Amino acid sequence: MLKLDNDLLQQVGLGGLPEDQKKAMLQHIYDQLELRVGTELANQMTDAQLTEFEQFIDAGGDNNQPEALKWLETNLPNYKQVVQQVFEQLKAEITQLAPQIIASTPGAQMQAPQAPVQPQQMSPQPQLQQPYSQAPPQPQQPYGPVGPAQQQPPQYPPNQAV
Repeated sequence: MLKLDNDLLQQVGLGGLPEDQKKAMLQHIYDQLELRVGTELANQMTDAQLTEFEQFIDAGGDNNQPEALKWLETNLPNYKQVVQQVFEQLKAEITQLAPQIIASTPGAQMQAPQAPVQPQQMSPQPQLQQPYSQAPPQPQQPYGPVGPAQQQPPQYPPNQAV
């Protein structure tokens, strides 16, 4: 089940939005998700299926949601995968745009996107090396320095008159 909440905003880097902007952003995400999923599913339906599905929507909207979901399970059994795929694509887009969104929103604070913590995927973090306290060692050139002083111009035979 998809959750559109503050945790999602944290994951995509928008946790620093002001509260009123968070609500607007969540609504925008919901609207985009609904539009994109609807478009993707409609592209997979025949004209007859599309007409039949629209009847559920026109008949009662949210009140007919259980019937519409049952119809989707029967006629488009991959609809849950489509929803998840579109959701992941939308999250990736938002994550990429998050710095621009934050920068253009008064009162917003920049926060790095956070991946959701899933215990089965946790692994020990590698040890980071300490930063150099002095300049890092330079790689040695195996054949000595090569520069303009060591390069010789090509030698050509002198011009001879014919």
